[in-house]
Amino acid sequence: LPAAMEPCWEPGEPGEPGWARPEGELGGRGLLALAVASGAAAWATWAVLLMPGFRRVPLRLQVPYQPSSPRQVANALALLRGRAGKTVDLGSGDGRLVLEAHKQGLRPALGYELNPWLLCLANYRAWKAGCHGNVSFLKKDLWKVDLSDCHNVIVFLAPSVKPPLATKLLAELPDDARVVAGRFPFPCWTPSSSLGQGLEQVWAYDMKEVRREVQGSAQESQV
Repeated sequence: LPAAMEPCWEPGEPGEPGWARPEGELGGRGLLALAVASGAAAWATWAVLLMPGFRRVPLRLQVPYQPSSPRQVANALALLRGRAGKTVDLGSGDGRLVLEAHKQGLRPALGYELNPWLLCLANYRAWKAGCHGNVSFLKKDLWKVDLSDCHNVIVFLAPSVKPPLATKLLAELPDDARVVAGRFPFPCWTPSSSLGQGLEQVWAYDMKEVRREVQGSAQESQV
């Protein structure tokens, strides 16, 4: 067309060729679609990898997987140094605490975990570390296992789980057992010792002292 007859568009008019959205720029709908897709992917990851094993566990007792940091692991094992006897990790995840317990000489060392994917990962880590066959990872509900022969118990679980778990530990563990809690302490117990600060802090509880304290509090409440 001659220059005088060429169409003249204002920026943003329909059909205007020179003001199209730059390639790769997302509009409102695009951002919404991306957010929905990301949410769906996160849900699918949870449903396929992390949810199995939790379906029969009451919602308030479910604990999402969160791997322990190297410092948390080191602090927890430091509070068990020099001890002997069966050592268990309740909700053992990828098995890192059990493996370190075995390396420190706490044997037998085993973990209870319901998620089959995490059990596979834990067994792979044990094989890679040359500990396969020397440590055990069992697909069992920690609420249903008998802990009466356990002398060292590691607990990296959510605060909502601690009160009912405290009742179970008091009922089953021997007097010479020690419980090490990571991330969150037992709210009604006084720790024998503690190590670290913030999210890396861990607490140790000796069952003989815990029982003495609980019995004393019960007697005071009856007076």
